[in-house]
Amino acid sequence: MGLITGLFAFFFHLPQIYKWLLKPYYLLSFLLSVAFLAVRKCPGVCEHLPSQREDGDSCNFDWREVEILMFLSAIVMMKNRRAITLEQHIGNIFLFSKVANMVLFFRVDLRFGLLYITLCVVFLITCKPPIYMGPEYITYFNDKTIDEEMERDSRVTWLVEFYANWSPECQCFAPVFADLSLKYNCAGLKFGKIDIGQYAAAAERYKVSLSPLSKQLPSLLLLQGGREFMRRPQVDKKGRAVSWSFTEENIIREFNLNEILEKCKKLGKGRSEKIEEMGSLPQEHADGDQALTDKLESKKDK
Repeated sequence: MGLITGLFAFFFHLPQIYKWLLKPYYLLSFLLSVAFLAVRKCPGVCEHLPSQREDGDSCNFDWREVEILMFLSAIVMMKNRRAITLEQHIGNIFLFSKVANMVLFFRVDLRFGLLYITLCVVFLITCKPPIYMGPEYITYFNDKTIDEEMERDSRVTWLVEFYANWSPECQCFAPVFADLSLKYNCAGLKFGKIDIGQYAAAAERYKVSLSPLSKQLPSLLLLQGGREFMRRPQVDKKGRAVSWSFTEENIIREFNLNEILEKCKKLGKGRSEKIEEMGSLPQEHADGDQALTDKLESKKDK
């Protein structure tokens, strides 16, 4: 059943996956992920590879390689249970496939293993994952403007994401946060982001750790008037983040975004009604003055 569901999901997202594979980062990741399969099945190359198969067929997987690939599948399925977006699912597959390829190449030949590691290092240095460039209502802060904006209007509630460009979790979360900003942005609720990889002073001030071991990236803080009311993930006494899933449903529920949005709408409606009332007063006075002028003129005529 799980296999059938996975196949349906794959074919459903196939146009999007095809679009990703046209980008250099995903294309090269895919090639590195299937490198061992290509070498093991490539005619003219596989015949020269060592094999532990009883029939001596070096162009097919031996029992140990099958074991490693099955273990890889189990790890990927476990990791993908907590994945939020399709990008995270694909990213987990690429990551653990590269690890499995590394083990398999080293097992076949030390030189193949060293060559594969070199290719992976070059790939990490030269090719960065594409940054989300879709529609959003998000204000980007630096370490100075974030405090200025928080103190400008104490009635505005801010949901601010503390992120780093090098973090895969932050990159995968970007479209989710952008979608929330499109749905919930209003006069009393605004969305912001700050790259604490670039502005470390803000990370210290708001007590968000940059260390990958702390697992605090991304961090969402609900701020109003410069005060913090809530953050996710929470941090324990050892400075490590408490496990929390950054799904859209969890964020809406935990930060009460629906309630905040309704309050903002009521407040905005009340303000607009007052403005309309104030705008109608001069017109009423003008009508009264005009009527009085007409009466005086009529008396003079008589």
